[in-house]
Amino acid sequence: MFEHILLPLDGSSLAELVLPHAVALSEAFNSKLTLLRVIYKDNDEEQNNIVNPMAWQIKKSEAEAYLKSVHNHLAEVNVDSKIKIMEGKPAQQIIDFAQNEGVELIIMSSHGSSGVSAWNINSNVQKVLLRAFVPVMIIRAYQEQAGSLTGLKYQRLFLPLDGSKRAECILPMVKSICSAQDSKVFLTHIIEEPRLPRQTPVSDEVKNIIEQLKDLNFKEAKTYLAQLKEQFEPDRVETIIESSEKPSITMHNIIDREQIDLVMLSAHGYSGESRWPYGNIALSFIVYGTTPLIIMQDLSIEEVGKTLAEKFAEQLKGH
Repeated sequence: MFEHILLPLDGSSLAELVLPHAVALSEAFNSKLTLLRVIYKDNDEEQNNIVNPMAWQIKKSEAEAYLKSVHNHLAEVNVDSKIKIMEGKPAQQIIDFAQNEGVELIIMSSHGSSGVSAWNINSNVQKVLLRAFVPVMIIRAYQEQAGSLTGLKYQRLFLPLDGSKRAECILPMVKSICSAQDSKVFLTHIIEEPRLPRQTPVSDEVKNIIEQLKDLNFKEAKTYLAQLKEQFEPDRVETIIESSEKPSITMHNIIDREQIDLVMLSAHGYSGESRWPYGNIALSFIVYGTTPLIIMQDLSIEEVGKTLAEKFAEQLKGH
């Protein structure tokens, strides 16, 4: 399913936290790995538009030696990889490589050489997420990580579903990981409770209508998840149905309660807008999630189009 996985590395131990995950997924999908290092100008070089050929050669040699070292470590655990060195701004080079070389999954650490910050992801990860338009996996650099390249297991997978085919587009990947690692999958559907934005007391009649609607949604959700459950081995799946006025918060609470170690979801559900690369639930996990996260992008760059900021930036380059 994911024949080509890209690992952007910046030489830091934080960026290398992706390696055990890359090994686990390459085994699950028989993938080939590309180790990418982007060499970029420092601030003085950028501002003065100067390049020291000797300094560039040293940077290239160091980058190549580093990637070869990582390549050799992966080879020791029977994982094949190739190395690639590019020059330019890291996020843009990662995006360009992914789009031009048929990359089917990018695995990135939430933080790299600049260190862990109060932000849940660093700026390069954010840029790649917004413009790569391929599935992306984020590894949280501030969480306890696996100590070796091999043996990483995703024991408990969380999959939120809203009944739409868009949300289900990640199901084949979930089933593959579940089968390869004997994971338990938590198929979850959150019923959003109707809200009446007014201060006057709600009548009994309205309360009854709301309860009837909740009961109907619960029955439909139970049938829906039961049908999906049949696609898995019975002892490897659990269904969760809850109602909430704030579905995203409820999902995060379930993840903590069930000790989930991998969240998997589609970039959009039934209400997703094609004008943005991610829907509200996906954004919630990007910005506030604390577990490893895989997001399946269901839109292409042509479907989303360019933002006003991108159009303005292109106009400036033309001058």
